[in-house]
Amino acid sequence: MTGAVAGSATAIRGDADAGSRRASTRRRTRLSVGPWLRLISPLVLLIAWQVLSTNGVIPASKLSPPTQVWAAARELWGTGELQAALGVSLQRVGIGLALGVVLAVALGLLVGFFRIADLAIDPPLQMLRTVPFLGLIPLFVVWFGIGEEPKVYMVALGVLFPLYLNLVSGIHGVDAKLIEAGRSVGLGRIGLARTVILPGATPSALTGFRLSLGVAWLSLIVAEQINADAGLGYLVMNARTYFRNDIIVLGLVIYALLGLFSDSIVRGLEAWLLRWRVSR
Repeated sequence: MTGAVAGSATAIRGDADAGSRRASTRRRTRLSVGPWLRLISPLVLLIAWQVLSTNGVIPASKLSPPTQVWAAARELWGTGELQAALGVSLQRVGIGLALGVVLAVALGLLVGFFRIADLAIDPPLQMLRTVPFLGLIPLFVVWFGIGEEPKVYMVALGVLFPLYLNLVSGIHGVDAKLIEAGRSVGLGRIGLARTVILPGATPSALTGFRLSLGVAWLSLIVAEQINADAGLGYLVMNARTYFRNDIIVLGLVIYALLGLFSDSIVRGLEAWLLRWRVSR
């Protein structure tokens, strides 16, 4: 009888281990195949764009076909203009993103954990959030001139609010039962914050970070119209002067690809940090 029970327990453990291995294999397969599957719809749109342009449905004077855009990319790459513009834009968005993330995390943690900070900091931020930040461009020019500062600060301001709001929402939305369970095992405020609240708020924070990345590229497009003499925005504005529709479309496509690439990086980070969740 005892041997039968032991055998049953061993079989159950074996089934559980096998199930865990199968789940792990499926998860690895999804992680390796998923990024490639996400390229299907952009490729379909690209093919449809070329077909419609070739058949004259989309006039080249309105929207250059992919072949012309590719030719413009090769032209600018050959002269070195594209690499230089891309490097300047990436530097601007990188600095602005870092500044915005630091501010959003610092303010989000203060407001999320301390009631007095919630009362003192959140109302002004909510007031500022309702102001269209793109309308602040003239004020930024007056404050910071027409150099790099207003461009970087525009990106930082665009990054700030989505991450801040989602981080605060995630902290406040942690299940109260989990907090009580943590207290029941002797966790103090720091222990609760480190092992319960921050891990529980991580999904919302990552969602906010993805939104912030999208707004960062939008802010960059607008910021690079402020008397810029370098960057992708300058390249697009200069092309508009000479009616180079192909270069204008190329700039927009590069912005879109950069946004897709950065979003894919965050999705990978999300899959790694939240690997304890059931994968879809």
